[in-house]
Amino acid sequence: MNCFSIKAFWKGIVKMILIMVSILLVSIFVFLGVLIKWSPGEPIPFTDENGKLLPGSISEKIHVTINGVEQGMFIQSRDSTKPVLLFLHGGPGLPTYWLTRLYPSGLEDYFTVCYWETRGTGLSYSSEVPPETITWEQLISDTVAVTNYLRERFGQDKIYLMGHSGGSFLGIQVAAQAPELYNAYIGMAQMSQQLESEKLAYKYMIEQYTKAGNIKMVRRLEKFPIPKMNTIPKAYRGLRDEAMHSIGIGTMHNMKSVITDIFFTSFQSREYTLSEKINLWRGKNSSQYQKMWYEVMETDLTKKVQKLDIPVYFFEGIHDYTCNYTLTKQYFEKLQAPIKGFYTFMNSAHTPIFEEPEKVGQILERDVLVGTNNLADIK
Repeated sequence: MNCFSIKAFWKGIVKMILIMVSILLVSIFVFLGVLIKWSPGEPIPFTDENGKLLPGSISEKIHVTINGVEQGMFIQSRDSTKPVLLFLHGGPGLPTYWLTRLYPSGLEDYFTVCYWETRGTGLSYSSEVPPETITWEQLISDTVAVTNYLRERFGQDKIYLMGHSGGSFLGIQVAAQAPELYNAYIGMAQMSQQLESEKLAYKYMIEQYTKAGNIKMVRRLEKFPIPKMNTIPKAYRGLRDEAMHSIGIGTMHNMKSVITDIFFTSFQSREYTLSEKINLWRGKNSSQYQKMWYEVMETDLTKKVQKLDIPVYFFEGIHDYTCNYTLTKQYFEKLQAPIKGFYTFMNSAHTPIFEEPEKVGQILERDVLVGTNNLADIK
């Protein structure tokens, strides 16, 4: 190859690299443009069949100072005179309000719903919040403060409390400590003995993947043997979420991928700004919320909370292995309360309000809001 040919060759290589870099940069800018377009950060109002604002409805995103820290929340209702429901999200550390647009729960038909995002998460994320203030004890205090804000704002002596997954770990303790503030407590994917739940999920996944002949996944899971699961390594938690969703025992029975159905979907919500969407995951992956997860593992709620002085309702998906259905059922049977109702959702895993909203609506209307348990599987 002569000198001229060598120069031409390298000139062609450089040109190709420049073209590829240009395409990559253009793709990045287009992708960012799409994300920004998807992220106006404005709540969607309730409208009638003619597209006009529904009288008496409320749809807002606000920040309120709670125990000295500014915290965000969405408040939604078709009729703001309805009873107030405070929804405690799970994770711990990951709000899920953004899923309500893809999977309408209908809660706003029965309540004025407050989707509060706890300190250090989502709308409430801030690098200025001291990590040491993010504890379960502080979140219990914050929950009471948010409750009192809602009681005063909407002129209601008592409100309803719903805890989902990690939010149920928080919610049932709040209900036990301050029953005078609540009409009833609703636990969805209620935690009980979470370490035992993790072990049962692990065993089930090994069995199912072995039966399916997916030896690769079995080998990946076996890198984290059950005897060491009292620490639940972060690496295992990521694998666990992937493995659970693939066989329908994760967030929803029909949701198969954490990446496409959870992570990517969160960035499509129009009610969060792009920075707020990023903060959803910054809060979720914070070291403090990881630490709080280990505290959940060490806590046996069946011993810590054995009695509630208000009506209690458990909404449980039979396919749920994130918070094991059978363990929750056993906890419910031991839990003392003036009125109890356990409801099995046969087509759900971890989130019945998104998976079977019509059944949820019937239970809310005919049992929860009137203080009975006629529709319950177990009373």
